[in-house]
Amino acid sequence: MSTADTTSLPIATSSFGIVDRVFTAADLAALPEDLPSGRVYYELEMGKLAIMSPPGESHGYVQSNIGFFLKLQGQHQGLGRAYTETGIVISRNPDTVYSADVAFIGNDRLPVRRSKEGYLETIPELVVEVRSKNNSIAELSRKARTYLAAGVLTVWIVDETSRTITIEEPDAAPKVVGGDEPIPPPAAIPELELTVARVFD
Repeated sequence: MSTADTTSLPIATSSFGIVDRVFTAADLAALPEDLPSGRVYYELEMGKLAIMSPPGESHGYVQSNIGFFLKLQGQHQGLGRAYTETGIVISRNPDTVYSADVAFIGNDRLPVRRSKEGYLETIPELVVEVRSKNNSIAELSRKARTYLAAGVLTVWIVDETSRTITIEEPDAAPKVVGGDEPIPPPAAIPELELTVARVFD
């Protein structure tokens, strides 16, 4: 079966679809984004293909807000580069490629390295995952640990329902902030000034 023939792929029961074969980053790059049923998004985890629905309106709004603040207070201050909805190669053989909602790469990790498929091979210092309706906190926490093991220094898990942000870092217990609390600045943007409320408003 062609890697592009996703209309007949067997999907396992999960909060997102898992296709039962080993895929590579090259396979991922060749998959279509638009199917007869609508637009789809993909990630790879240890060679397993995850098929996800497009994010909703509020997800996109929050994601855009965070990207704006990181670009304004990080990239525009000459501290690095901000990204949204970008594929990142986390590991190879088997391949793991996650699509970060928002990411920031500080100057000490620039210039960026790109895979032959066009994905980031440079591991960001900061990754932000905005929880979608089909994501559980446990699932995103597991994903955060994978990011951290690959060299990400800080992961924000943004939950629109509770209007909180869980901060995951190596060798530290997760920290949850909400309301008008300031978000602890990531290492790459040490003077970041941003409250949780501003992320959602």
